[in-house]
Formats: sequence, structure tokens, C-alpha cells
Amino acid sequence: MERGEALMGTTIRPELSEKNPYWIEKHRYYELKHFCLQYPIWRKAYSVLDGYANPPKDLASFVVTSTLGDPTAKCAMAKTYYSERTDMVERVAEQTDRELAEYILKAVTEGWSYDILKARLEIPCCKDVYYELYRRFFWLLNKERK
Repeated sequence: MERGEALMGTTIRPELSEKNPYWIEKHRYYELKHFCLQYPIWRKAYSVLDGYANPPKDLASFVVTSTLGDPTAKCAMAKTYYSERTDMVERVAEQTDRELAEYILKAVTEGWSYDILKARLEIPCCKDVYYELYRRFFWLLNKERK
């Protein structure tokens, strides 16, 4: 296990054998993992941005670009930005496995391990199946997020 890995809730090796069908480069895996861990931030930002009556006081922290002068347009662009990312993560979780998508989503967006998923949500599969799907999720996300 690499230094700092336990803090991120990772119990899976960051780098698989290149012979594994779900192999991706170690640093790309970490990039995708950190991309997914931003999911709760994106959901919160999306819900805060209504685009009309009450733009947040710190709009700049939620808006990706500042090229437009229209606050409504800025909110719309930011909502699109956050929506595209959350939709991508949710879609890839569904593509990974329809029945276990909600568990995969918890794992990749909140850092929950298999043991936590088993204890708190009674995930209906064994550890080997779960980690195979976990690897498959990142492999599919890698293809989706070129």
C-alpha cells in the first residue's frame, strides 16, 4: 500500500498487472479517483445554483468561467458543468453493474470500502465480485473521460 492510501479509504492496489483486463496506469487511476471524490461537491454546487432569484454570494467559487457578464448565464453554464460530471459518474456506475450501481457510486464518490458497504448497506455480493466491479468502473470511466 502506498503512503497516504489508507487515508483515502483505498483497500485496492492502485496498480494492477497489465495483464488484467481492467488495467489502467496508476496515476490515471488516482486522477479518476480524485475526479469521483469531487462528486458530492458538484452535487452541492448544482443544488445551490438556481440561476434566477438567489445567486450565491460567492458565485465565483461555483462558476467555471467568468467570461460572461450575465449572472443567469453564468449559473446556467455552471449547472451544465456540474450536471455533466455527476451524470457521467452515475452513468458509468450503471454501465458497470445495474444491480450494484448504488454501492459502486457510494464507494467511488465517498471512499467507502467493501467492508463499510457490507456493514452499513449489506451489499449483496462478495468482496471479490465487488472489487472486480470497482476496477471495471474505473476502466469504463477512463474510456468515457478521455
